[in-house]
Amino acid sequence: MPKNYPRSNRVEELARQVLSEAVQELKDPRVGFVTVTAVKIAKDLRLAQVYVSAMGTEEEQEKTFAGLRHAQPHLRSVMGREIRLRRTPELEIVQDRTAQTSQRLEELLRNLGVSQAPDAGRTLEDAESGEPDAASREEDES
Repeated sequence: MPKNYPRSNRVEELARQVLSEAVQELKDPRVGFVTVTAVKIAKDLRLAQVYVSAMGTEEEQEKTFAGLRHAQPHLRSVMGREIRLRRTPELEIVQDRTAQTSQRLEELLRNLGVSQAPDAGRTLEDAESGEPDAASREEDES
């Protein structure tokens, strides 16, 4: 059965926005450039998984996540003040590795010689004007 809870989706999005702002306001020097990508809240509102993407080297990312774990009580209190819920969930900071995974997959595909999708080189203006993309024009000229 698909998860279709409009209220919980709104609460998760609101939590993501509130936590994003709170993370940006942290004064901890260990916390580098981070983005809160998603928040998933359990149905019983006891736990919220906060997915965070961090920039930098592996060592800088470790320091950033140590700083975020240290700031969990503060982030939870900010979330409790900003979002009126029956109970404020415990926060679990989870490293979002989606960007690194997709970058690694692209690299592997490039190494295998798999080409991009046919429309990958086209711009929005080309698609709207009906103009062929540069690769298609080169093929037509050959």
